[in-house]
Amino acid sequence: MRNCLLIFIISVFGLNAYAQVDQKGSHDFIERVIPGRSASFIVEAISQDNGKDAFELDSRDGKIVLRGSNGLSVAAALNYYLKNYCFCDIGWNGTNLKLPASLPVVLSKVHKSTPYQYRYYLNYCTFNYSMAWWNWERWQKEIDWMALNGINTPLAITGEEAVWQDVYKSMGFTDKELAAFFSGPAYFSWFWMGNIDAWGGPLPLHWMDSHKALQKKILERERSFGMKPVLSSFTGHVPLSFKDRFPKAKVKKTNWDAGFPDVYILDPDDEMFETIGKKYIEAQTKEFGSDHLYSADTFNENVPPTNDSTYLDGMSKKVFRSMTVADPKAVWVMQGWMFHYNNKFWQPQQIKALLNAIPNDQMIILDLYSDAHPVWNRTDAYYGKPWIWNMLQNFGGNISLFGRMRHVAADPAIALHDPESKNMMGIGLAPEGIEQNPALFELMLENVWRNTPIDADEWVKDYARRRYGQKDSRANEAWHILLNTVYSGGLTEGGPESIIVARPTMLPTIDRVLTKLNYDPKELIKAWGFLITAADSLKQSDGFQYDLVDVTRQVLANYATPLQQKMAAAYKSGDKEGFKKYSAAFSQLMDDIDDLLSTRKDFLLGKWINEARANGITDAEKNLYEFNARDLVTLWGDKESGLREYSNRQWAGLIKGYYKPRWELYFSQLDKAMASNTPFDDKVFDKQVKDWEWQWVNKHDNAYPDVIRGNAIEQAKLMFAKYNTVIQQQSY
Repeated sequence: MRNCLLIFIISVFGLNAYAQVDQKGSHDFIERVIPGRSASFIVEAISQDNGKDAFELDSRDGKIVLRGSNGLSVAAALNYYLKNYCFCDIGWNGTNLKLPASLPVVLSKVHKSTPYQYRYYLNYCTFNYSMAWWNWERWQKEIDWMALNGINTPLAITGEEAVWQDVYKSMGFTDKELAAFFSGPAYFSWFWMGNIDAWGGPLPLHWMDSHKALQKKILERERSFGMKPVLSSFTGHVPLSFKDRFPKAKVKKTNWDAGFPDVYILDPDDEMFETIGKKYIEAQTKEFGSDHLYSADTFNENVPPTNDSTYLDGMSKKVFRSMTVADPKAVWVMQGWMFHYNNKFWQPQQIKALLNAIPNDQMIILDLYSDAHPVWNRTDAYYGKPWIWNMLQNFGGNISLFGRMRHVAADPAIALHDPESKNMMGIGLAPEGIEQNPALFELMLENVWRNTPIDADEWVKDYARRRYGQKDSRANEAWHILLNTVYSGGLTEGGPESIIVARPTMLPTIDRVLTKLNYDPKELIKAWGFLITAADSLKQSDGFQYDLVDVTRQVLANYATPLQQKMAAAYKSGDKEGFKKYSAAFSQLMDDIDDLLSTRKDFLLGKWINEARANGITDAEKNLYEFNARDLVTLWGDKESGLREYSNRQWAGLIKGYYKPRWELYFSQLDKAMASNTPFDDKVFDKQVKDWEWQWVNKHDNAYPDVIRGNAIEQAKLMFAKYNTVIQQQSY
C-alpha cells in the first residue's frame, strides 16, 4: 500500500514532492548574483544521488534549467553554468560577470553529484581575522558565495556571546562580573576557545543585541539553501568569579602562554559541567534553532592536565553528555588542530581514548591542516570516526601569495579513494583568514562536485580565461609560473612575509615574520613581466587588476629583504653614505608599496577601521572597536605582546602609517649612533618603539581613508618601470 502511494505521488507530482527547493528563494538568489537575468532561468527539483547532493543543467524554451536536490545544489548549478558556458567568475577579489545578451544553450543535459556528504567551511579564527566587522550585506554575499561553491556545513558562531550572557546571568552573575569576562569583538575566537578573557573589552550590550539579530539572519539564509550550520557548545570556560560564586566547583587555572592572564576552566568531572552545557544548548536552540551539529574543542592549544587514558575517556564522555542531555541527536564536530599543534602530547593512546568514548555516528573530526600536515594518515583515519579533509592555508590573515595548488588539486580525491582513509565524509576550507589568494580557494572548491584529481596546469588556464574575460597567452604564461613558484608552497605555516612588517631589525627574519622563500623570486619577476605586458588588453577585468597589484606587491615585498640587508651591512661596516642610501631606498619602497595598494579596496587599512567603527552607536563604542581593529593586526595584545605581528597585513595605510614610522625611528637612532661613534642602544630603542606602537594602537584620528586612490594598472606599470631592472640584479 505504501509503495503504491509513493508511485502515485511521484507520477502525479514528480520528484519535486521530495526535494527541498524554495522557488522564490532560488530566483531571489539568481537575481542577487546576476541582476536582471533571473527570468532567463527555470528552477526545478531533483532527488539526491544515493543520499548525496546533485544538480543538473538543461535548456528548455529558450531558458536555462537549473535543477537541484536543494537550494544549494541549484546555486551550484548556476555557478557551473556561469563558469563553463559563459566563462564568468565570482570571487572575493574581483568578479567577471559579463554575460552575453543571449545566454548560451545547454545542448545536452549535464548531471553532477558530489561524493561528499559534508562540505565544511570556516575556522574560529576566520570570524575575527576577516569577518569581525561584517554587516548583513557582506554576510549575504558570503552565504551566496558558499552556495555557489557547494558548501553545506558552515561554522556559525556569530552572536554566541549573547547566549552566554543570558546563561551566566541566569546563574546569578552580575553585569560587572561578566564585563570582566567577555573580550572585545576582535578577540572572540580566542575567548570562545577558552584562551583569553576580557582583552579588548568591556563588550557593549548593543553589540550583543545587534549580533544576536545578525546571527538569526545568517542562519535563516544558510538553512534556506539546505545548509546545516555548526553551532557552538560548552567547553568549560567560565568567568574569573566562578570560583568565588561556586567555591566547591572543580575549577582549574590554565594559560595560553601568549602573555595573557590565566583563564578558568570548569573540570568536566564537576557535576556543574553538564548543567551549564545543557543550559547553553537549550538557550542557544531557543534563539537560533539547531541542526544538531556542535563545535567543541576542549583543549584548543592547551594541554590536558594528564595523559591518562581513563581521564581522557571520561572527560570526552562528559563533554558529549553535556550536549546530548539537551539534544539527544547532537553530533560533536571537533577540530583536529590540537593533534597537530600539540602532537607530542597527543599520541595514539591519548587520541584513541578521547575519540573512542563517543559513538561513531555522533562525532565528526575536522582534519584541519590536510593540505600540509594531515593527521588522518597517522591515526588510522581517526580510528573509524567520520572525518573531513580540510585546506587551512592562511594564518592570521597575512597578505602573501602562497598555497599548495597541486596538492589541493589532487590530494582530496586521492584520499577519498585510499582504503586507509576509511570514513572520510567530506572536504572543507578552514582558513584563519580569507579574501586573499582567490585562485587557491576556487581550485579547492572544484573538488566538491568531482571524485578525481584536477589537472592544475589546465585549471589555471581556464581560471585565467574566466577571471579576465578572455584568453591571453601572456596571462597563461604568468599563471604557469605562479603555479610553480608561489603556489608550490612548502610546509611552512602560511606564506612568507616581508621584512617591512617586522619590528625594525638587522636580521633578515624574526619571530612571527618569516621571510624565507620556497621559490626563486626571479621566476616570480617573470610572471610580473607577463602580466605587465598583458595589462593593456586585460585592464578592464577587475580580477586582473587585483592580480596585477598583488603580484607587484609580492615582488616588491620580496625585494625588501636584500635592500634591508644592504642597509644592515653598510651600518655594520661604518659606511655612512651606504647606510643613508639604503635606508632611504627602503623608506621609499614602503611608500611605493603603500601607493600601489591604495588603488584597491582589498588592501585598505581605512576600510578595516571604518567597518569596525560602523558597529558602534556611541563615540565610546566606535573608539573601542577601532582599538580592537588596530590592535589585532599589529600588537595582538599590549605593548609587551608575544603575538606581535602574528596578524600582520600588507595594507595601504598600515605600511605608510605604522610600519614606515617604526623603521624611520630605527634609522634615526642608528644614524645618531653612527654620527657619535657610539653603540646602538637596543634597550632604549625597544622602549621607544613599544611606546610609539601603543600610542598608535590607541589613536582615533581618522587618518586612513576607505576609498581607493590612483589607478591600479598605471601604478603597477610605474613600479615595473622603476624596479624591474634593479630587482633583477639582486642576490636573494
